[in-house]
Amino acid sequence: MILLLIAIGLGAGILSGVFGIGGGIVIVPALIYLAKMPPQQAAGTSLAALVLPIGAAIGAVTYYRAGQLQVKDALYIALGMAVGAYLGALLSTHLDANVLRKAFAVLLLFMAVKLWLG
Repeated sequence: MILLLIAIGLGAGILSGVFGIGGGIVIVPALIYLAKMPPQQAAGTSLAALVLPIGAAIGAVTYYRAGQLQVKDALYIALGMAVGAYLGALLSTHLDANVLRKAFAVLLLFMAVKLWLG
């Protein structure tokens, strides 16, 4: 199980470095389907992993050195994420796991179509 979790983190780290994604799109589904966690537990575990920003910090520094990081904008986004994560966690803990899983699938499908079509 430890190697599986490390592999999930590695995959999320690579995709995060390339696309700026990780938690919701990679870690949560991997924890649900590979580690067999309920959606709420997967979301909580993903958020906890993101609290340790070592991997993200290294990636952000790389983008900063290349002139591809807006620090002030990132701080504003982080503020919104802190409030949003709290509110989302409150909501998620009161939803049925199947409803949450299906809602997440709809979100991913919508985002995929939007990205594909422009």
